Amino acid sequence: MGKKVEKNLSKDRHLSSAHHEDESLTKTPEILHDADSSEQPYKCVGNFLVDFTELCKQNSMAVIPSVTVRPKPPAEVGEWLPKTYTTKPKSEYFKPSVQVELDVAERWDTVTEVHVRGWKIDTSMMETFRQCWTLLERLHTINLWNTGLTEASLVSLAAFLPLCLHLRNVILDGNNVKGENWSELIGADSLIQMLSLRHCGITDTGACGIGRVLGNMKAPNTKLISLNLSGNLIGDVGAESLAWGLRMNRTLMALTLLGNNIGNKGAMKISEALSRFPLSHEETVERRKLLSDHSSPERKSPALSRRAESKDRPGSVRSMTTTDKTKLKQSAKKKEVKGKDTKDETKTVKKEEPRESRGSKTKGSLKAALQLMASASVAESAKSQNKAKEKKKEKTKSSVNESDDSDALSQELSDQMNPLLETTDLLDGNLWIAGNRTLILLNLSRNKIGAEGIEHLLRAVQYQTTLTSLEHKPGAMGLMRLALNKNPVPADNESLKKILDLMQPKDPFYISSVVAP
Repeated sequence: MGKKVEKNLSKDRHLSSAHHEDESLTKTPEILHDADSSEQPYKCVGNFLVDFTELCKQNSMAVIPSVTVRPKPPAEVGEWLPKTYTTKPKSEYFKPSVQVELDVAERWDTVTEVHVRGWKIDTSMMETFRQCWTLLERLHTINLWNTGLTEASLVSLAAFLPLCLHLRNVILDGNNVKGENWSELIGADSLIQMLSLRHCGITDTGACGIGRVLGNMKAPNTKLISLNLSGNLIGDVGAESLAWGLRMNRTLMALTLLGNNIGNKGAMKISEALSRFPLSHEETVERRKLLSDHSSPERKSPALSRRAESKDRPGSVRSMTTTDKTKLKQSAKKKEVKGKDTKDETKTVKKEEPRESRGSKTKGSLKAALQLMASASVAESAKSQNKAKEKKKEKTKSSVNESDDSDALSQELSDQMNPLLETTDLLDGNLWIAGNRTLILLNLSRNKIGAEGIEHLLRAVQYQTTLTSLEHKPGAMGLMRLALNKNPVPADNESLKKILDLMQPKDPFYISSVVAP
């Protein structure tokens, strides 16, 4: 009995182990299926809160930054005192977060502004932002303050910012990039209108790159309106490159260089770009090319021929060659032969009429009527086909004309913005051209500009005032606000006083102390 019991127990053990093995085999495909489903990339849907959290989970981040609505101050003064409040531990305020502003409350697809402050953005997080921001149709402002940007992250940021079609304002204050490749943000495809790079440690090398992209002969920047470079390390070399960019730029309206190391040489170059300057050899060659393109025969109407002056034959009629004359003679002979054949046929029909009976006359009349109807229908169809062809030709002509008009308008706008096509003066063998008058705000406070640099800036302001009084050019008002505070110049400097007297009436924020009677 004992042996039989042991055999039965061993059989049960083998069965249970086999059953467990079967269960394990059946469970492994499910686990593999779950792993495959987790590896599938997430597709963004345009909801910033959902997209950001899902992409962070996919990147297996240990701490996912929270997405919150940016607090706003109350509109009325009486609402400053809070009625209720909640307490949070100190660590909550130092955790990374993304603050946003919504166009419509509680709708995360209407994000208009994104603010990231005080935590590092690496390449993976920049890729996450790329996937999220490109689907936000109302995004117009990005603020990345002190986020530890590097050369690689700046390159990726500059690559996908043009995909945000409504983006206008970019603030990157407090990011010290060693490579100083800031010029990539304002390239040919850039849509940025306001760029702030305060306290980014920009030296002359970074300023030279910005100046080269800001304005050049081939493709100057035509989108940037405001550029803030306060609190950097830009010296005279960087100021000279920025002034070189202002020579060919006609869209920048505000330039802030507060708190840099610009001296007299940099101020002289800036004043030269604002007053008038001689064209270099390359600029002179490019100007001649543009003028030759404008005077090419493709743009002008075709000139009249010499025979247009004669009264006997107009200029638009072409004289017939020998081949044309022979063709005309052959066609005239064919017409004469056809006319004779038709006359003979009519004569034969008239002669044969009395031989036919009355029934044949009716049959012939019916046949003639049917032939006339058929010929009329054929003629009408031919006319309709001709009309349709004419309409198609008119449509194609109108589309071609519209495209030509759009091209002409774009060409005219580019020509108006190109300073090389402006009037020049020949002095001492050089072509002198009027400087930049679209810049209306220039801040040079807290620099190292002395009395010599202030004197050159005074000449530039005087030249602009006289030129604007003589020429009323739209969009070329000249400087309206010039800030020169806290430079190593005494307050009783005559040139500084004259600048203040000239700029006060132009300043839109200036309020005169004289009270009207």
